[in-house]
Amino acid sequence: MEQNTRSDRFSALMQDIPPSGIRKFFDLIIGRDDIISLGVGEPDFATPWTIREEAFYHLEQGHTSYTSNWGLKELREAIADYLTKYDLRYNPKNEILVTVGVSEAVDAVLRAVLNPGDEIIICEPCYVSYQPLAALCGVKLVHLDTSTTGFYPTAQAIEQVITPKTKALMICSPSNPTGRVIPREELEKIAALVQKHQIWVLSDEVYCELIYDEHKHCSIGSFPGMKPYSIILNGFSKSFAMTGWRIGFICCPADLMVQVHKLHQYSAICAPIMSQYGALEGLRSGMGEVEKMRVSYAQRRNLMYKAFCDMGLEVAEPEGAFYIFPDIRFSGLSSEAFATELIEKHRVAVVPGSVFGEGGEGFIRCCYATSIVKIKEALRRIGEMVAEYKK
Repeated sequence: MEQNTRSDRFSALMQDIPPSGIRKFFDLIIGRDDIISLGVGEPDFATPWTIREEAFYHLEQGHTSYTSNWGLKELREAIADYLTKYDLRYNPKNEILVTVGVSEAVDAVLRAVLNPGDEIIICEPCYVSYQPLAALCGVKLVHLDTSTTGFYPTAQAIEQVITPKTKALMICSPSNPTGRVIPREELEKIAALVQKHQIWVLSDEVYCELIYDEHKHCSIGSFPGMKPYSIILNGFSKSFAMTGWRIGFICCPADLMVQVHKLHQYSAICAPIMSQYGALEGLRSGMGEVEKMRVSYAQRRNLMYKAFCDMGLEVAEPEGAFYIFPDIRFSGLSSEAFATELIEKHRVAVVPGSVFGEGGEGFIRCCYATSIVKIKEALRRIGEMVAEYKK
């Protein structure tokens, strides 16, 4: 059989994209029952029963067709109503699009707003998909290290890296991987900066329901004058424990949505209909279950934060999401070496901070969306390793 030997037979951009660093460590523990995983960011709760029951009903009724590319009309209307609690107002007819998870939403929006040669500011450490999906648009990535500002971006730091080629800013609050929340007063300053320079801000708010203590979620899109510049990315995976359902949504101005909608038509067609009906039921009757999960995560957060402090590790207390990001630079190891040794010698899986971009090196991400029993044992094992390096 003749072999294709062309030197350019693969996309140069794609060849430069590394595999997911999270999945690399996840693959190491597949089939290993002796390892406790604090790695993959996934709720340990099953999707609430009322949501599953609604999906069963529609399967039984034979509702297995495509929906509109936009998503179910009733779901978009419910999303519009839901967003008013955060002072966001979007027209369900042409400003809300249901997507196959938030990952598709990020990809679609980036491709709809970016041109080769543009610059996008990405606040790091950040979720692992932002940089590669932006890089595939042929743009320049401007890496904003937030490790020196409490792991959230400041308007002052953002303004220092804005240039005439800056097209967009990518933020996430509450943050994956740090759990930090951008304070309202800082977010207001960032909003003013966005309007001043007339750039897009992509705001990933998928953890907005998982916020603790006295903190409240604030969307950058809620500030006066921000709607023409804001792209809100959200979904049901984390708050409603629906990761496998792959259901998210985009909210943005109608003129931009025309472009996003075209890409969605060709790449995804529509989100799965059963997932859409499940999400609709979640908004109608599932918020009580979301609150129960949030309270449980808060208890686990408290346990993990205290344990790391007792170990003598520097760590910022997470205000949201279900991640904590302790500093392991005392060990003298890279974050990847620390995480590798933790798996091999102490049978605990975490994610090295380096996979989340600049500012992540020297830290590890621990996900506390697992049982209290497993968290306590994992912390005991981590404590053993920490003690060895602190001798």
